[in-house]
Amino acid sequence: MKNTSSSALTFFIVAGEESGDLHGSKLIQSLKTLNSNISFIGHGGDRMKSQGMKIIEHVDLLSVMGFSEVIKRIPYMLKVMGATIRTIEKLRPDRIILIDYPGFNLRLAKRLKTFPIPITYFILPQMWAWKEGRVKILEKYVNQCLGIFPFEQKWFEERGVSVQYPGHPFSEITIPQQNRDDYFQSHDFISDKPLLALLPGSRQQEVDRHWPIFLKTVKILKKQNSSIQFCIAKAPNIIINSAPNYIKIEEDFTQTLISHADVALASSGTATLECAVCDTPVVVCYKMSQLSWLLIRQLSKVSYASMVNLIANEKVVPEFLQNEMQPDLIAKSIVELLHPSRYRKVMLNKFETVRRTLGIPGVYERTAETILKEHSL
Repeated sequence: MKNTSSSALTFFIVAGEESGDLHGSKLIQSLKTLNSNISFIGHGGDRMKSQGMKIIEHVDLLSVMGFSEVIKRIPYMLKVMGATIRTIEKLRPDRIILIDYPGFNLRLAKRLKTFPIPITYFILPQMWAWKEGRVKILEKYVNQCLGIFPFEQKWFEERGVSVQYPGHPFSEITIPQQNRDDYFQSHDFISDKPLLALLPGSRQQEVDRHWPIFLKTVKILKKQNSSIQFCIAKAPNIIINSAPNYIKIEEDFTQTLISHADVALASSGTATLECAVCDTPVVVCYKMSQLSWLLIRQLSKVSYASMVNLIANEKVVPEFLQNEMQPDLIAKSIVELLHPSRYRKVMLNKFETVRRTLGIPGVYERTAETILKEHSL
């Protein structure tokens, strides 16, 4: 029930990536539904801004991946950190909500230890994958932890951190309003020919590394089977270089593209889980700088890169990482999934198991309720 009588509150939110902007915007919407007297300020993107949040630093400037890439941005990030702390000290918000983005947000939580402001962390850092020692930061400096993976609650609580699990945001994904026939017609696709969705990433540096390999893969596939149709999902502000005119571009309805594609080729990230939710077979790739890769190999404690495989705790979707990200190998795997093979059937059956672990719709509403309940205590 909407509360319009409580005193005015100010929440400071930090989201540093496109995915965080999406989750942040939906969380703000749910918080406003429960309490119309909350104002929002912090770091985020256009989606959070559309929900009424005052943006200080935009995710387009904050988003960065990889160790070597981060090192280049250290002066800028230190400047943002200092400005953030000064703003919080001056503003004295009623609550701070950190969304993912651990490299920045965990350091911020530590720096705010002298401020009597409660901190909520929504979408926890993947400490179960690497840098387990950082769990002590959550234990010492964060008041409320909200995880989105079913196994996180037990993992963190075994290490002394109380975690609540409202469900995964992808349980919110709904069937697209536009059916396959209408979508194909609106994009000039031929309905009886297969469609491959290309998802090279949401960050420019990801796309720059992945797209040349994706493009070589596409050319191999087109040579083998001229009936295959291709469409690339392009995130906002991303530049795609050298895309031939037979590859169509989808800028607005990525979920619809994924839902109606026969197979997807995706960079490792949330898109791989979105494919599982939409019941679209997917081949997963990822490539980073050699320095970043060597460090990840040394520090990582998990066997998989894909969210689908991590949740299932087995190899459900193929992964072609770093030096294994070879166009001929990727193309072979895609071809096997384009046909009604046992390989495709087994993958789709495993997707059903993964979907069941994500909980039921209402994640953002439950998260908002949990935050406001904690705040009222």
